[in-house]
Amino acid sequence: MPTHEIAGKIMGELDAFHGSKPAIDTPQILIVRGMSKKKIDPEELSITISEIMKVIGARRMDVFSEEATNVIGIMDENIRATVEIPGETDVYGIYRLKESFESMNCHTDYGLGTIGQIAIFLVLWKDKSGIGPLFVELVVSNSEA
Repeated sequence: MPTHEIAGKIMGELDAFHGSKPAIDTPQILIVRGMSKKKIDPEELSITISEIMKVIGARRMDVFSEEATNVIGIMDENIRATVEIPGETDVYGIYRLKESFESMNCHTDYGLGTIGQIAIFLVLWKDKSGIGPLFVELVVSNSEA
């Protein structure tokens, strides 16, 4: 399944397709940002991610596993092939992601999954005040660099 088709399904499930924009769009990796029109409670973010992974047929993986570390490393290589990023690959950066959003007073959750050779990293976050939309960041990457 092509990266655009997977991204389209996920953004559609979140009602975040309209107004979404690709940050990176290459044959190897697609990063899309958008805002969901759905009203999802902060306690439901993880469940929502799991349900979306199930609907699209993705196998969700533990982000703290060795397999996830390998997949994240390949995603990073695909990004670095497009954008110049100083420093070494830091596969542990996503582990600090939640702390970073929480320090900015946001509820956040993320999930990592695969469909065949395609890896998916989905992040959802919203302001703890309850004001404003649910933000979506999605990375869909060929897991073979």
